[in-house]
Amino acid sequence: MPESRTVVITGAGTGIGAACARLYTAEGANLVLVGRRPEPLEEVARQTGGLILAGDAACPDTWDSFVAQIRERYGRLDVLLACAGGLGMGSATQTSQQTWEASLRSNLDSAFYSSRACLPLLIESAGNIVMIGSVASLTAGPEVCGYTTAKHALLGLNRSLARDYGPRGVRVNTVCPGWVTTPMADEEMQPLMSFYGDTLEQAYDRVCADVPLRRPASAEEIAKVCRFLASSDASIITGATVVADGGSSIVDVPTLAYVHMETAHA
Repeated sequence: MPESRTVVITGAGTGIGAACARLYTAEGANLVLVGRRPEPLEEVARQTGGLILAGDAACPDTWDSFVAQIRERYGRLDVLLACAGGLGMGSATQTSQQTWEASLRSNLDSAFYSSRACLPLLIESAGNIVMIGSVASLTAGPEVCGYTTAKHALLGLNRSLARDYGPRGVRVNTVCPGWVTTPMADEEMQPLMSFYGDTLEQAYDRVCADVPLRRPASAEEIAKVCRFLASSDASIITGATVVADGGSSIVDVPTLAYVHMETAHA
């Protein structure tokens, strides 16, 4: 029987990270759950049996201990899923130094420091890194300067790592979701719910009204894309940006006025 793969997941306590943990535990993988808050990690660990490493993935000092524990517990590492992230709301003039630094830290630094720390083990196993980007890695939404900048930078990190470590057998790819029904996205629905009197479901319907598939993704759907990229089925794919957004990024935004005009007269 082949040896079980070991998978490290940052941001493992909620959302896409937690969905990845549930998906991989069903396949018998050894899981390492990384996150700042112990309580959500403990809940995921009850479902998956994963090893909890509570700490900030964006802090380089935490990774020496983390990697030592991974090596001691499992002796190998096959996949790093860099799912940790956070918001960075506000235009440039509305963004404080604290907000700017927090956004870069949670979205970019966490991916960099986790990748840098895990690479020696991943080189040994010819393993994989999969990062969670966003459609904000490709386009700019209104007044999300910190988040947009950090997610754009993540693609540069993805390409640099893929270029440098591909010759050593490590593949690196990024998944860019659109709207996903996660606790973080639920928070982003609150202003719409307050302004329009929408329910949570109606708010998601509203933001997906011009998305070709007319719905958000589930966290489990994005987890399956991550699993594919880290699998042997994707063995020739590295340095790629895989967009999983229901088609939102293919919409020709300047023509929406015509669509809305036709709808109004229907």
